Amino acid sequence: MQLMTKTIQRTIPFLYGTENVPLEDKMLRAKLFCPWNNAKWFITEFDPKTKECFGFVMGSVNEWGYFSLTELEKIKGQWGMQIERDYHFEPRKFGSVSIEKMEMGL
Repeated sequence: MQLMTKTIQRTIPFLYGTENVPLEDKMLRAKLFCPWNNAKWFITEFDPKTKECFGFVMGSVNEWGYFSLTELEKIKGQWGMQIERDYHFEPRKFGSVSIEKMEMGL
């Protein structure tokens, strides 16, 4: 599965492009998830050259941070499963949804 398409990439601001935007107003542009556990990555900024992302990460801890799309693409789970992109995810402001709803998959 392609985690980042050119179409999605065009909608995501470059890294540090939303530095002055309050967290609750940051747009979650794409959602990636791990099918064998509860980890989720919501992308708000992206550097197409380095494939580094900034966004909200949900796992053992929920936090804003940087993560590598290249590293996520290399992860292999049981039976060869990989990180996937949520095809049905609709971009939304971080402040418009509760953490509980995000944990449940929005």
